[in-house]
Amino acid sequence: MTGQVTTVDGRVAGRRGQATRQKLLDCLGKMLGTSAYRDVKVIDVARKAGTSPATFYQYFPDVEAAVLEIAEGAVSESSGLSQLVAGRSWAGRAGRQTAEELVDGYLAFWRRNDAILRVIDLGAAEGDRRFVRIRTRVQGAVVKPLAESIEELRGRGGRSGSSAGKKDVSAVALAGSLVTMLSAVASQPKSLQSLGAKQTDLRPALTQLLHLGVTGRKPTSPSGK
Repeated sequence: MTGQVTTVDGRVAGRRGQATRQKLLDCLGKMLGTSAYRDVKVIDVARKAGTSPATFYQYFPDVEAAVLEIAEGAVSESSGLSQLVAGRSWAGRAGRQTAEELVDGYLAFWRRNDAILRVIDLGAAEGDRRFVRIRTRVQGAVVKPLAESIEELRGRGGRSGSSAGKKDVSAVALAGSLVTMLSAVASQPKSLQSLGAKQTDLRPALTQLLHLGVTGRKPTSPSGK
């Protein structure tokens, strides 16, 4: 952990205090993967971390504050996703690789942060503005550079009739829809599997849909044909 960490009453936490605070966050993060967000109690988090509720309250006023701290960590990690889009080529085999790497990177990000991302979605769906802002920042890490890529393709004279070439379709709306698609698939793989979609089939399906949405063309086959 880097940077200065303070307690609820404004004191600067030492190295041991920072470690305790991080352990509380780590334990809460694991609990979110097995328990409903609102069922998690301070005493349960403290017990799992091997400390007391009083210690928890030194660093967080309530469970929700700690949840928001974990959510901010997901936001920080999501910023790296923009590197999978910004400045990347969408032409030929390079375009296929861009789509594949974005799909792989986004799904991997979701797997690592599945529990907190579900909490963020729940809070946002209920209208909590804090969670709405956090979800917007997470999605924006991909939506913004993806929309810029679509606009760039249009500026070069996108294929007539393609999604990328249609100026009446908002680039941001198109990019947002594609990212929402990735999020939806990432959040419910078991449901899709029960409907007959194999896990191994999701990656190529998402790659094709993403490439089609951005360029209006199917991605080049791995052989280059």
